[in-house]
Amino acid sequence: MDVLRSLRAVSAASGPGVVDWDRAAEAAKASTDPGSLALSAADRAGYAADVRDARTRIRDVARLDFDVPDAIEVQNRHHWIDASVDTFRNVMEPIEAAAVGDDGVAAGSVSTPTLSLDLSRVVNTGSMAFALGFLARNVLGQYDPLLLADEPDADHGLYFVHPNVVAVAAALDVDFPRFRRWIAFHEVTHAAEFGAAPWLPEYLESRVERGVDGLSAGGIDPAAFAELQTAMTAVEGYAEVLMDRAFDDEYADLRRKLDERRGGGGPVQRIARRLLGLGLKRRQYERGAAFFERVVDARGIEAAGTVWDRPATLPTSAELDDPDAWLVRVDP
Repeated sequence: MDVLRSLRAVSAASGPGVVDWDRAAEAAKASTDPGSLALSAADRAGYAADVRDARTRIRDVARLDFDVPDAIEVQNRHHWIDASVDTFRNVMEPIEAAAVGDDGVAAGSVSTPTLSLDLSRVVNTGSMAFALGFLARNVLGQYDPLLLADEPDADHGLYFVHPNVVAVAAALDVDFPRFRRWIAFHEVTHAAEFGAAPWLPEYLESRVERGVDGLSAGGIDPAAFAELQTAMTAVEGYAEVLMDRAFDDEYADLRRKLDERRGGGGPVQRIARRLLGLGLKRRQYERGAAFFERVVDARGIEAAGTVWDRPATLPTSAELDDPDAWLVRVDP
């Protein structure tokens, strides 16, 4: 890590936007150890086998028709930053456009507008660098549906951040191949969701765009954010329940230890998680999992997959806390 180089990158932020994305990525990588990507032949074969077996097991258990992306990448932390920065950029683009007028002056500036925008850009670039670096050090695996991608037909991505998987397996004192396999099952369940619901990326994109448009206009679209949060709660909750039922080994210790990790860490980590909304993500896991546990107990795992039939079969926010009401409405 080179903290000084990271600070220099942030202080050199420039350009027309409120974030210098190239400098943010540079600063994030400078402050983040990339980690070793020295994979043995067994490691490479293990990742491939885990994904392949997860796909087969999930298809059989959930009766969902899906496939995994052609591109499955085993990355280090710097690779993850490079793969993710465009997603951040695409989400922020409407807000940046509203914050900076056609003349490059920050909206609402009265005095010294250029200096104000320059300082704001440095602060924003530093914030994004911090977020990218923190996530790169903590993400284990990721199924990326490439929401808001510049190329609508681009293939989805499936990533494993190998140094993090190795480090967390050691920190939790669990067998690395079993832990790696469990992470693979989790990410492949996300591929199953998006494969079973081809309408889902457009649904999520439209809610993101409506919400961001509202913010950039100085207001807010609470319905868009509520629908987005409800859908993501379903995505995370279904994945939690399905991976446990499809996984072909003992997992109770993995579940317990990883849940403790999600809520643990030192003071700096806890503050960072709160600032980045990761506490909300944990609540999504828990709330969504409770909903699907009830549905699966009542009707079975195949019935739970009905949520991916069409947007109307997604649970409402109220139904997430009252699964029986969803069962009555949808009757899977």
